[in-house]
Amino acid sequence: MDGSKQRWHILFSGKVQHVGFRYTAYYLARDLGLTGWVDNLADGRVEMELQGPPSLLRRFLLRMKNQSHIRIEDYRIERLPCRLLERRFSVRSGRD
Repeated sequence: MDGSKQRWHILFSGKVQHVGFRYTAYYLARDLGLTGWVDNLADGRVEMELQGPPSLLRRFLLRMKNQSHIRIEDYRIERLPCRLLERRFSVRSGRD
């Protein structure tokens, strides 16, 4: 296993749905070379799994928090085991 990577499960709350959050996350993750997925939850939060080097995971979060059209009020991170065969970041269907 590559010890230089981490996988985070993140739940975001705030103004995070109907603002392009999932596609902003998709393009940013792709640009940073991160893998995982993002999806809307029925309760208005956004759920994500994100995998890559910790410095890039932190950069991703900082850039998402600095988006003018998104307002992240809170987020919770839980560490997960890495998925060794995962090769891309995807947008799941969500509720819209």
